[in-house]
Amino acid sequence: MSRAVPGFRRTLTGLACAALAAPLVLTAPAHASGTAARTVTPLRFTVPAGGRSCTVDADLYRPAGVDARHPAPAVLATNGFGGSKSDGTTDAIGRAFADRGYVALVYSGLGFGASGCLIALDAPDTDGRAASGLIDFLAGSRDADDGSHADYVTQDGPGDPRVGMIGGSYGGAVQLATAAVDHRVDAIVPMVTWNDLSYSLAPNNTGAGRGVSSDTPGVFKWQWTNGFYLMGEGQPLLVPRLDPSRFGSLSCLHFEVRVCEAVRLLNSGRLKGGSAADVIDYLRAVSPVSYLDRIETPTLLVQGQDDTLFNLNEATATYRALKARGTEVKMIWQAWGHSGGQVPGEWDLTEGNLDGSYVGGRVLAWFDRYLRHRTGTDTGPEFAYYRDWRSGYGTASEPPALTRTFRLSGDGGLVDSRAVAARGSRRYTNWPVPTSHSEFSLATLIGLSDPRPYDTPGTCLGWTSAPLTSPVDVVGAPRATLRVVSPRAERTRNSGDAADKLVLFAKVYDLAPNGSKTLVNRLVAPVRVPDPGKPFTVELPGIVHRYQAGHRLHFVLAASDTAYFGNRGATPVTVVNGPGGTGTLQLPVVGGATT
Repeated sequence: MSRAVPGFRRTLTGLACAALAAPLVLTAPAHASGTAARTVTPLRFTVPAGGRSCTVDADLYRPAGVDARHPAPAVLATNGFGGSKSDGTTDAIGRAFADRGYVALVYSGLGFGASGCLIALDAPDTDGRAASGLIDFLAGSRDADDGSHADYVTQDGPGDPRVGMIGGSYGGAVQLATAAVDHRVDAIVPMVTWNDLSYSLAPNNTGAGRGVSSDTPGVFKWQWTNGFYLMGEGQPLLVPRLDPSRFGSLSCLHFEVRVCEAVRLLNSGRLKGGSAADVIDYLRAVSPVSYLDRIETPTLLVQGQDDTLFNLNEATATYRALKARGTEVKMIWQAWGHSGGQVPGEWDLTEGNLDGSYVGGRVLAWFDRYLRHRTGTDTGPEFAYYRDWRSGYGTASEPPALTRTFRLSGDGGLVDSRAVAARGSRRYTNWPVPTSHSEFSLATLIGLSDPRPYDTPGTCLGWTSAPLTSPVDVVGAPRATLRVVSPRAERTRNSGDAADKLVLFAKVYDLAPNGSKTLVNRLVAPVRVPDPGKPFTVELPGIVHRYQAGHRLHFVLAASDTAYFGNRGATPVTVVNGPGGTGTLQLPVVGGATT
């Protein structure tokens, strides 16, 4: 069965189909429209970005009664990947905030809709600078191309408008990029977005203690990456009024050339020497991880639990980096993300139901505090997370620490005590084709069902706990410490090609008393083992899940996964466990026993 599709995913699905299968006609009204409460005026701007001039297509949502004598703060927003100012999500943001008294300026990101220039993955010096040019308009220091002038936005000083930003995914990272290059931004709400694209597109979950980043190229997430690449490259060429700067070359139509080079290298499976390092360096350079130390803007991070593209670990890495530099930051883990997960009462970006949802209320409070300067506003707890086993959100002063440890026993048990962990080793072998399945991320985009997760015997190993005597509530990223031996991988460790390094996939199932098992949000941890024979740590994707009393935890190491590239050739792997071994699984448990 296909997973549930939240408002954000519905928008993404429609945009993907439009980009890949149908001609797109973009037209803009020649005059303002709207309701008695607001007007909507199409505007175009020419702004400097990435060393060139770029056209930006925007709509201005202006509340009734807002003028030079009665100014209002502004909210700036742009689309997710593949969208435009007119898609259901971006337009709903404009309407929702204008109806609450804000001047809302929503625009099509560079390379999308009728805006010019190439897709640059929200690079600060390109997409961040373009957004900064729109802030100049809100400051009254730059006019629109038709001469329209803004003198109705609250100002904190000459050329300094009071402005916040909000948006999801591609429209989330651009906020961080803008805040890094323009300190006039007063508040941001990045939703379901990335910290490090080198991790998002090719994760290597051995970077514990370093956020999500790893110096070793990770395991290529081919479905998500190629899906978005095709959405970008598949945009129609014949669109009325489309800026000529939208076209690159025949080999790279709509992206900056280095994006195409990175995708091609990842698809080739060749991760040798300088070329692999160049891909990591480029993807990281355009990602927030590289410029978070420049961000001073109060930041409310909202990340989705049901998200195999940008998981909770990415938001946690951003949260910790901003916290460390002293930036005001809070974090919410809502239910829905790119993979689905919409639940009743959650804020749906396409609906604009700000007032009736927990996250919407937190966003309004954040903007009340930093855009309306209502200093007594309660902006909520430092950390909040949606939980499906109890009404409302759980809260904490910070993401929970690892508090419960299981040990991997040589007999396949997952045990609480070192004393009962059996010594021993076990072996699996990968096949030339994938033999485990977590997800088909493109299923809903092309109308196919997604099989339940599975693992083929002989190509994986599992460790199972005893039935739990009481519920175990996990909030955060589990961590495993492992030692594996693989003679073939050891022979190729100095080949110079990272693709020769051993790949494995770690995951934790919830095993019910009737034998059915659930892979929470279909999340797995791909690992390119740094040095076979030596202990290493695996940081699994964060989850919020209650393992009920009577259920068992089932920790699995698999040789492959259909959503990722894997090993080269057949590779026997031995996992060493026992009292003197390093096989452990640690969980961030809230309200439970620790061992």
